[in-house]
Amino acid sequence: MTAVAVKYNRKDQASVDTLRLLAVDMVETAKSGHPGLPLGAAPLAYVLWTRFLVHDPKAPNWPNRDRFILSPGHGSALIYAFLHLAGYGLTIDDLKNFRQFGSPTPGHPEYGHTAGIEATTGPLGHGFAMGVGMALAQRVLAARFNKPGFNLFDHYIYAIVSDGDLMEGVASEAASFAGAQGLSKLVYLYDDNHITIEGGTDITFTEDVRSRFLAYGWQVIVVSTGDDLPAVQLAIENARAEKEKPTLVMCRTKIGAGSPKEGTAGAHGEPLGPQALAATRERYGYGDKPPFFVDERVAENFRKYAESHRVTRTNWEKLLADYAVQYPSEHSELARVLSKELPVEFEDLSKLTFDKGAIATRNASGTVINAIARLVPEFIGGSADLAPSNKTMINGQGSLLALSPTGRNIHFGIREHGMGAVLNGMALYGGLIPFGGTFLVFSDFVRPAIRLSALMGLKVIYVFTHDSVGVGEDGPTHQPIEHLASLRIIPNLVVLRPADAYETLASWKIALKRQGPSALILSRQNLTVLHPDDFPSVVDGPNHGGYVLRDSEGGEPQAIIIATGSEVSLALKAQDLLASKIRVRVASIPSWEIFAGQHKDYIDSVLPPKITCRLGLEAARGFGWERFLGPQGEMLSIERFGFSAPADRIFEELGFTPENVAARIEALLSK
Repeated sequence: MTAVAVKYNRKDQASVDTLRLLAVDMVETAKSGHPGLPLGAAPLAYVLWTRFLVHDPKAPNWPNRDRFILSPGHGSALIYAFLHLAGYGLTIDDLKNFRQFGSPTPGHPEYGHTAGIEATTGPLGHGFAMGVGMALAQRVLAARFNKPGFNLFDHYIYAIVSDGDLMEGVASEAASFAGAQGLSKLVYLYDDNHITIEGGTDITFTEDVRSRFLAYGWQVIVVSTGDDLPAVQLAIENARAEKEKPTLVMCRTKIGAGSPKEGTAGAHGEPLGPQALAATRERYGYGDKPPFFVDERVAENFRKYAESHRVTRTNWEKLLADYAVQYPSEHSELARVLSKELPVEFEDLSKLTFDKGAIATRNASGTVINAIARLVPEFIGGSADLAPSNKTMINGQGSLLALSPTGRNIHFGIREHGMGAVLNGMALYGGLIPFGGTFLVFSDFVRPAIRLSALMGLKVIYVFTHDSVGVGEDGPTHQPIEHLASLRIIPNLVVLRPADAYETLASWKIALKRQGPSALILSRQNLTVLHPDDFPSVVDGPNHGGYVLRDSEGGEPQAIIIATGSEVSLALKAQDLLASKIRVRVASIPSWEIFAGQHKDYIDSVLPPKITCRLGLEAARGFGWERFLGPQGEMLSIERFGFSAPADRIFEELGFTPENVAARIEALLSK
């Protein structure tokens, strides 16, 4: 590749150097941070941000903007410098408060905290993968809403990615998926500086990255010197010209460029120090300038490029207005999905019914998924190669593939980690409600993405089936034990473990109405349908997270059995066994988080404090159940790994039988 005749002048170089020095000044003032990446990658960022990135600081969320993700979020000082210079509202004082309490310039970029930040990054590889989700979401919305002459969704997703990003498995999974999908609107600049915290990448990362990404189905462009601004520009132009593949632009850079620590691990994650900082400022011609100095010509340069896209944005808004005239129903629908408002038809979901009998909650969920798909067009998702088992297939809606962008079934492949991150990117993009499924035992693979969903408050719905030792013969590798407790401790995640088909329906309605992430925990084995004819509280009770499913007869209860999921049916059977001698209440708690959020009076009405004889039932670790059981209650849980056998035999061996539950209640009352 030869450099194109593009004019870059002293003002451009001064702008690059200002980005560099603002970043190192932030790190030095905070006495913590990462100066190496901003010093090395500033030229790449400058070319991208000023020559290509279509954005408007006055309307940071307009739908057809380009997205930019700083995947190595530890280099956050670089993007904060840009956001300040481009007019996103960050002041010099904000830069001086880098990494301080309450500052809009936290140590790693946080979505929703700072205008212009498109995704929370820091866990390496996730920014890379979320960008893939954004590109996929753009394709879906473009296929649905674009019309001839009305390209409402037509832009690029850019990112700077690092050596560390490319080492992470989540990036590999997402890169492979992106290549298979042919996401040509994806352009990533690889800050190829050959350094990690422990030293040169040659001690651990010796693969041929170019060949790897070519094998994934990407276009790969190599820029031998990242400081060569015209070469970087030409590479991005060539990337944008590719219409069938995503592009990785490999830019050879030097970490800590221009500092005494250039090219060393010492430049990565600590302030340069007063002497090295002074030398760096001198190297870039700012030795006589104070910290956080911005030349007015540089400030004007950044403002010029930011303001140049205001016309692009206003022209798009005019296009949208014309679209409203020509396609009024589509425009109305677009406004609805972008506002995150569910369609009025969603209420028809309440009309869904199930026959009496028994059905696995995964199967009930599959029925609900297809009902939702008919009512909520933005609902889209799939599984990590487990759709037939997870029951996540949307019937008759086709597969979302490179040549079929209108399909609503996403085939993520056996890439749980990547699936979760891609779902986050889709939710960040807006206009869609994404879901993804796998076995509950594999939620461990998805957990880092779930944590980011919760941190960002994204409406992502996780479908986890095969929720207990009820998996049976597959044995302990596939039998989740600790996973429910592990998910329940994630802040802002609502975990829903329904007891039957009707609680499953209620759980899906809850997940669709809330703005944060939800995890549905579903059974492989059939469970008795708690039909409203026999259990009227099942209709509204799950909305409170916990409720009295069936109360005792003949007076106030003497004991309470508290259960979730498949163990609710077990509780009911035990209640029947005890009916002639002990008055027992059965409480179902499909969601701890929602139940805990209810008023104390309601919680006490379900679990009266004076009833101290309580038994909790859950085929998982009992961690956390003490909050419901009180000082005198007990727990029937599983505190070991399972084993391979038919599900009924496993439950029997572990004490999950009506007879044992009844005996436990009798023993508790006799104490």
